Amino acid sequence: MSGSTPLRLGNPERMVDAIIERVGRRIVVGAPLGLGKPVHLLNALYHRAAADRTLELRIVTGLSLARPQAKSDLERRMLGPIVERLFGDCPELAYVGPYSRNALPPNIRVTEFYMRAGAFLNNATAQQHHISSNYTHVARDLLLQGVNVFVQAVAKRCRDGQTTYSLSSNSDSLDLFRLLDASDPERRVVRVAQVNERLPFMGRDALVSASTFDLVLDHRSLDHDLLSLPAGPVHTADYLIGLAASSLIRDGGTVQIGIGSLGDAIAHALCLRHRENATYQEALRATGLAERCGDSIAAIGGTAPFETGLYGATEMFADCFRHLYRAGILRREVYDDLAIQRLVNAGLISAEVTLGTLDALVEAGAVPSPLDAAAVDHLVRRGVLREGIAFADGELVTPSGRRLSPDLADPETRASIEAECLGDRLAGGSILHAGFFIGPRAMYDLLRELDEGERAKFNMTGIGFVNQLYGHEALAAAQRRHARFVNSAMMMTLCGAACSDGLANEQIVSGVGGQYNFVAMAHALEGARSILMLRSTRTKAGKVSSNIVWSYGHTTIPRHLRDIVITEYGIADLRGRQDHECIAALLNISDSRFQEDLRAEAVASGKLASTHRIPDRHRANTPARLEAELKPLRAAGHFPTFPFGSELTHEEQVLGHVLKGLKARMGRRLGLAGIVKETVGAGLDVPDEALPYLARLGLDRPSSLRETMLQRILVAELRSGGFIRA
Repeated sequence: MSGSTPLRLGNPERMVDAIIERVGRRIVVGAPLGLGKPVHLLNALYHRAAADRTLELRIVTGLSLARPQAKSDLERRMLGPIVERLFGDCPELAYVGPYSRNALPPNIRVTEFYMRAGAFLNNATAQQHHISSNYTHVARDLLLQGVNVFVQAVAKRCRDGQTTYSLSSNSDSLDLFRLLDASDPERRVVRVAQVNERLPFMGRDALVSASTFDLVLDHRSLDHDLLSLPAGPVHTADYLIGLAASSLIRDGGTVQIGIGSLGDAIAHALCLRHRENATYQEALRATGLAERCGDSIAAIGGTAPFETGLYGATEMFADCFRHLYRAGILRREVYDDLAIQRLVNAGLISAEVTLGTLDALVEAGAVPSPLDAAAVDHLVRRGVLREGIAFADGELVTPSGRRLSPDLADPETRASIEAECLGDRLAGGSILHAGFFIGPRAMYDLLRELDEGERAKFNMTGIGFVNQLYGHEALAAAQRRHARFVNSAMMMTLCGAACSDGLANEQIVSGVGGQYNFVAMAHALEGARSILMLRSTRTKAGKVSSNIVWSYGHTTIPRHLRDIVITEYGIADLRGRQDHECIAALLNISDSRFQEDLRAEAVASGKLASTHRIPDRHRANTPARLEAELKPLRAAGHFPTFPFGSELTHEEQVLGHVLKGLKARMGRRLGLAGIVKETVGAGLDVPDEALPYLARLGLDRPSSLRETMLQRILVAELRSGGFIRA
């Protein structure tokens, strides 16, 4: 297979035939994580193999997303309309259901390097076939798994008779394509694209030619909505963590942030810092962060508005970056030309092109004077000289045909270049590099609606570029100034090891992803810091446990890479600290219900002096104190449950909170019996203010005894939660 002209088909079944014809009846399919999966093609492969047991199908991928499934009648009533509204006509991956139920046909296997968080605990098949892999190694590991077909969803553009494809949401495939180009000249790994024109067409590094693929599945009937992940609620602990993290991010620096409520909390705090700085400063004072963590904030970050702005270098382009962009914070442009980047960093040039830009480039040795053909071409591509400037017969040629001396020391040449030849702004600036994106519909809409020049500043590229330094160390160091790589952990040991992806019994919760790479990079880059965030406690079946522990049987980040740790109770800077200092710092940001037991374990292990006492100012680490500190700010509207709005209606937001609490109560011993007892004694009246909530769940007019009981339970829960009058 030459790979020069792909075979284009419009039918998934015919595409399966074409794949079998090329690779035979043992098909090992590699697919990107998240949105990049070509759903119709994967479904056709799955259904063919399920119907024909002589076919062997393996799917090697990560993050197989699915519509949420209801586990009760109340959840079904709640989720049904939301799912239809958010997912639209996005088809379901056929293998996800059987895979989740541990019920795949014997000739079909799914192997993931990253799982939906918590979705496959105690699923023997998923656990046994999981690949533990740094994201930067995934392309290599796909090939080691014997992948002979790679499939990808792409966007398409046709101009001047030429068809170009965009890897759109998943430019992380570039790493695999580079490996294949170097090691598979005969194209033994068949590359298949499925076009979905509703994917945002991302340019720059995400652009690939038609010859990248051997087969292309393309038909209008296969276009579909993108899987949408709506924003979740941001609670008090999240806000306190986000507030602390925001104070460690330096103006003019670099940031990596993940998805979820903690990412939204950081983005909200950064927006507050930039737009309403007085309120931001008050929040730091009211929550005690300014007093308890002021030294760390002053040394590492800052609290002033952003004059220069931030640049994003993140494996995942999460929705929080959309909000930073709209707030005018995500705006620091970086360039893939080392000389230009270093001059920008030094303040010798800016994005605005002047004659001084040329002089600085000559002084730095980046271009010669007199100019030559290569230099002119380079300067035009970089936006220093305008489009249409050429070099011929030893002279500069303007679009009007005027010829100039290339000697930049010549006063007449300089005047003419300044008047006729200079560009307006440096070209090729990026405000964000990322490997993949996923988020809510509003995020996809933004990317579609931006003009091409603005969209180009969001440069989707390979994971090998974003997540590590190898092969581009100098450029990465120049671009990623004052980097703050912010990630989440599930648990932290008192000596600074983090557990982020699995449990002590080796059950995998999610996957390593890029966390290790970013932590290691923070130690390799001058001025960079790794920030690991975690909630200090977790609650299961009514029992509260500490997420800061003495030791744990699974480690994602080893203790020798310890750096900054944040909980809702503050900041612990562990870099370069002795073990007893790390233990003391983490005790200070632990929940006070567990501090003394943790201290005793450290003392018993000989790692902390028996005379150590936790300072008084850290002994009131309780949820009640946090709620009290945040209450006035909440009342003023500064820390809402959904800081950037929600795709859920008001009734759905309230019901989501109520049903979550109800589910937690039912999980406790005698929980259901207690709820029924409370409900029976609560009276029969249904207040008018409860009707919108009941109507949303179809329980405003119950038609059975069971529905009546559900109605009464909900009214009682709405009352106890303060959503309707008691």
